[in-house]
Amino acid sequence: MKAIAAFLLAAVLAVPAAFAQNDGQIQAAAQKALSASRFKDVQVSVQNGVVTLSGNVDLVATRLNAEMKVRHVKGIGAIRDDIQVNGPEIADPQLQVKLQKAIAYGLLGYVPVAFQAISVQVHDGVVSLGGHAAGPVAASDALAIVENTRGVKDVIDEIQVDPVSLIDEQIREREFRAIYGYPLLNQYAIDPEKPIRIQVANGHVTLYGEVATQAEKNAAGIQANTVSGVFSVTNDLVVANAPSEKPSK
Repeated sequence: MKAIAAFLLAAVLAVPAAFAQNDGQIQAAAQKALSASRFKDVQVSVQNGVVTLSGNVDLVATRLNAEMKVRHVKGIGAIRDDIQVNGPEIADPQLQVKLQKAIAYGLLGYVPVAFQAISVQVHDGVVSLGGHAAGPVAASDALAIVENTRGVKDVIDEIQVDPVSLIDEQIREREFRAIYGYPLLNQYAIDPEKPIRIQVANGHVTLYGEVATQAEKNAAGIQANTVSGVFSVTNDLVVANAPSEKPSK
């Protein structure tokens, strides 16, 4: 019995030492994974297989990349990400406008910006992405643009990805021609940001964005309803400088 008790005691005492040895190996491997210069201000600590990352980086993308690289290290039980994103202090309204333009121009070329309805909100440097993207590539590219923008402290991704459908793509094209080709609205066709955004999901159309007058909003809705194959049209266009409704007495 004494021999069994001594064996169990020795095994218990050996556990912390084994953990310590393993933690040291994990820490060395994690630090090696973060040897690139962009991670020079990131520190690694390990306790019982749990890795804690701390320190500072300039971009949200760098913080996420650090976590991804460490996640490939063998033996890790969990990762705690305490890395802080520094960078220039940019006022929320200024950063919001900057990101809206960056997304609009960043998605040009392969995905018409008129078919994107991605919204951007900024609070204390934290960016919330919402609205709709016409496919997963557009959504991931918009997210990457934000993650690689200096001044962004964190990103909340709530973009809804519209279903990939040949029928919806055809409806988008017909809607674009019907709306932007209409005489009252074709002035917007030369605007690279395409302020009238056309979102299509399973044949249902929603219009987002901003126009100058109520007549233009009405015209866009009417034109959208003329397109064949559309099940419904929701006109959520905003009229610029429209007087707010007075509260009822």
